[in-house]
Amino acid sequence: MTAEFEVTEQRIKVGELTLNVAEAGSGPPVVLLHGWPDSWHLWGPQMEALARSGHRVIAPDLRGFGESDRPEDVEQYGLAHIVGDVAGVMDALQVERADVVGHDWGAAVAWLFATFVPDRVARLVAVSVGHPGTWPEAGLAQRQLSWYMLWFQFPGVAEAGLAQDDWELFRRWADGGVGVDADPYVERQIADLSRPGALTAGFNWYRANIEPATFHRDRAAFEFPHVTCPTMGVWSSADQLLTEAQMTGSSSLVDGTWRYERIEGVGHWIPVQGAEQLSGLLVDFLR
Repeated sequence: MTAEFEVTEQRIKVGELTLNVAEAGSGPPVVLLHGWPDSWHLWGPQMEALARSGHRVIAPDLRGFGESDRPEDVEQYGLAHIVGDVAGVMDALQVERADVVGHDWGAAVAWLFATFVPDRVARLVAVSVGHPGTWPEAGLAQRQLSWYMLWFQFPGVAEAGLAQDDWELFRRWADGGVGVDADPYVERQIADLSRPGALTAGFNWYRANIEPATFHRDRAAFEFPHVTCPTMGVWSSADQLLTEAQMTGSSSLVDGTWRYERIEGVGHWIPVQGAEQLSGLLVDFLR
């Protein structure tokens, strides 16, 4: 165990964008990918746990989030661009191969990175979000929980509604009704989203990758090559956005070893709300 824990940040040029990247520790590399509406700060407890257990931990602010650039064009948020960003960060840091961990949108990116750039992923951990190919089998329950994806398609309307009345809807829907100043992490999320252009940039992830047709496409539209590396899926029983089926169904799309872990009584933001449990699982799986 290392005696010291320190996070450093640097700005890395990836293509035409500059991304903010946090690092801690040394040893075998682990890349942590956050989702909406977060930044690398989501991973604070896991960065410390992994760094202290002997890993080099790399956590970028993905494009549109945190201190990274926010391109204006919606098309710039397509997942192919984000996968390229991850490869670009690894290239800049001279990391050829790493374990990759993702939550929320970061999990979707991680699944695709492991699928289409398999030689660069040693092990994969998907937190909350299962393989994109499980969508057809997740059923009506998942479509009902995903109603917000359609609402986010409406520029201006979604921005105004989510931020209205001191972010009341965000607090009630995304964070279980937490009151103003009651949860420091929720206040960080809201402060980040309140910066000029940040809320629209976050919505652009949905606008670039989700469309109404997604809700009725047949299974053929969701066919992907299988993931070949060892993979762990982590889901929480109080997740208000995602069903368990979309995670457990991922096992059929993994040709490598598959491990599933269910965390009880924790909501969608597992890295924060189930920090100790997730950190322990990561240290064990990535040892």
